[in-house]
Amino acid sequence: MSVTIYHNPECGTSRNTLALIRNAGLEPTVVEYLKTPPTREKLVELISAAGLGVREALRQKGTPYAELGLDNPSLGDNELLDAMLKHPILINRPFVETPQGVRLCRPSEVVLDILPKAQQVPFNKEDGEVVIDEHGRRVK
Repeated sequence: MSVTIYHNPECGTSRNTLALIRNAGLEPTVVEYLKTPPTREKLVELISAAGLGVREALRQKGTPYAELGLDNPSLGDNELLDAMLKHPILINRPFVETPQGVRLCRPSEVVLDILPKAQQVPFNKEDGEVVIDEHGRRVK
């Protein structure tokens, strides 16, 4: 079973998503996208497969989004992709790719929709929020 996470270890949502993947007994390929950004083709593929538009895959918080004028509605997908590739911090995270699909896992428990294996043990997010109960069931 192939699982890939485009991960930022400084991001709590990304860390929780990685932990949920591992809690299902899977060891993903971890791509630290700030160090190894995806190619343009791969980024387009991830965004499309997740059912998003390019603008929806842009991260605003903690990025040069405003400084670069990326809020300008006249900018097209190519300009936005150029900015994301030049400044990978603009790529929202974490994207997760499995044979069941691709998701931008915000919130982290979105990853459960594309994992083929059940959670192995109870799981709480870093902030203490319960995601998986003691019976391995998702808490909503």
